[in-house]
Amino acid sequence: MNPPLKLPHEALHSAIAPSWWPPAPGWWLVVAAVVIVIVMVAWWRVAARRRRAAILRLFDEVLVRAQTPSQEIAAMSELLRRAARRKGPSADTLDGEAWLRFLDAGMPQPIFSAGAGGLLRDGAFRADITRHESDALRGIARQRYLLWMQDA
Repeated sequence: MNPPLKLPHEALHSAIAPSWWPPAPGWWLVVAAVVIVIVMVAWWRVAARRRRAAILRLFDEVLVRAQTPSQEIAAMSELLRRAARRKGPSADTLDGEAWLRFLDAGMPQPIFSAGAGGLLRDGAFRADITRHESDALRGIARQRYLLWMQDA
């Protein structure tokens, strides 16, 4: 048997480390996928923000046309009924307490049936509504309208 061949230490060469640039093709694919995801998320967020602004602008523009607090309440009721069609096909035909309970559905506490939202029952037909009462209803009606319109 022959003894193993011994090479002098100087004859061994270490391999050259691979360069970090340019990256392997797999890394280019990973970078491209990450960029695509970032662009899609950014586009989705901008579109959602624009949609929300358009919904709120429509609500506000309709109320600006109202000249009295009673007309504002009638306009809010109409907008909420339009939005309610997205929740149920016959939701816009509800009236009285059934309508207010429908508006309260999913809320942490009853705001429409027990609070400022009660004006939607008959406020559009009353002449004694104050601007303060109309403004109190505007905030909660605007939130409900936005929520229902964004869900679709």
